[in-house]
Amino acid sequence: MPKPRLIQRPRGFTALPKAALVLLASVILISSATAHPCWRPHGLRQVGTASWYGERHADHATASGAGFDPARMTAADRFLPLGTTVRVTNLRNQRSVTVRIRDRGPYVRGRLIDLSEAAARELGMKHKGVARVRVEVLSACARGQAAAEE
Repeated sequence: MPKPRLIQRPRGFTALPKAALVLLASVILISSATAHPCWRPHGLRQVGTASWYGERHADHATASGAGFDPARMTAADRFLPLGTTVRVTNLRNQRSVTVRIRDRGPYVRGRLIDLSEAAARELGMKHKGVARVRVEVLSACARGQAAAEE
């Protein structure tokens, strides 16, 4: 009878850190969104810091191809598919708005989402510049469908 071999773990092996698992889940979520025309992830919520951008960026091209209009209810997110509709709630005053993801960002560390000036005004965060918010995905569409809705 052969002697059982002991399998050793390779040197330097560690369990995946939490950040890597979150990134992996985000990639899977995004790739599934682009594979199907529309999807409704139930219970996808995030809490973090929102900021806003306005007139200085007006008419600049966004990642979706449309010019940025600070008067529209739009937002920028790093990971959600373009065309995704989300509800953003200011946790300080419980005001909420529904916005569509049209751009990529925010590029400031620690920020969850960048809102248009109109959305920031509705949430009551325009003067302060940032707010603690909850972001809930309502629906997400593939890029082609979002562009068709323009």
